[in-house]
Amino acid sequence: MRLVFAGTPAAALPSLRALFDSPRHSVVAVVTRPDRPVGRGRKVAHSPVRALAEERGVEVLTPDRARDPDFLARLTEIAPDCCPVVAYGALLPRAALDIPRRGWVNLHFSVLPAWRGAAPVQRALLAGDDVTGASVFQIEEDLDTGPVYGTLTEPIGAHDTAGDLLERLAEAGARLLVAVLDGIGDGSLQARPQPADGVSIAPKLNVADVRIDWSAPAYRVDRLIRAATPAPGAWTTFRDHRIKLGPVRPPATAGEAGAGRLVPGQIAVPAGHGEIGVGTGSGIVLLGEVRPEGRPTMAAEAWARGARLADGERFT
Repeated sequence: MRLVFAGTPAAALPSLRALFDSPRHSVVAVVTRPDRPVGRGRKVAHSPVRALAEERGVEVLTPDRARDPDFLARLTEIAPDCCPVVAYGALLPRAALDIPRRGWVNLHFSVLPAWRGAAPVQRALLAGDDVTGASVFQIEEDLDTGPVYGTLTEPIGAHDTAGDLLERLAEAGARLLVAVLDGIGDGSLQARPQPADGVSIAPKLNVADVRIDWSAPAYRVDRLIRAATPAPGAWTTFRDHRIKLGPVRPPATAGEAGAGRLVPGQIAVPAGHGEIGVGTGSGIVLLGEVRPEGRPTMAAEAWARGARLADGERFT
């Protein structure tokens, strides 16, 4: 089939590469979000999907909105059979959905109808799910409600971050997407309506959502930090400055657990250990990496030495 692929971030790259390599399909154009400033220097950069498409010599379309008349006209001229989507980052209007003769299909990183929305992997981690997965479904105008062509499942490990889990799902999902497009192309696959039960919504995590509440139980603190890693990054404040924290872990020994009487947010070095403990609503957690405001990421022990912690100091 002639395909126009829509995607933007690095998570879409395994699918785009797999479709480039597929002998049964031809990617004739790519749709991606417009260039934007990134990083601390705010330098304007291409999206990862645009960079790969240009490397392969494929036409790139970057509409500000998918309803722009020039974009719709060009998509009509290209006349794709189907448009696969992976993390494109914008809603598609009916005028765009009607152009490819076999519609638009989306690789979504959850087992639908669970976690419809922009942040399914992060929300699954926050909720403490044991299993997640990916689904390929037919796009409708409503949010992630279309009939499903295929799914896969993936266990969530005790130490998985959102980045870890998304990387695995992107690779496995690429294979699922190609298989679904093969089935659509030869007519062997039909989409099935999503179940009415089990619907949950996964809105994007914003900065306010990922401020750490040290009065919460340790498992909640752990889930929040893992869900926000690598982005947007869970944070707290120290001496009135924001600091981002990487994944934490529970104490492994009695000596580490000896700091269990710390009040929520209190920072200390457990007796006989160099690691940094922080009190929560149910004991302590041990810090891994930290990123002080305006500085690079560093080991918690190095940060604590530089900060010269006073007795009883706390994160807030």
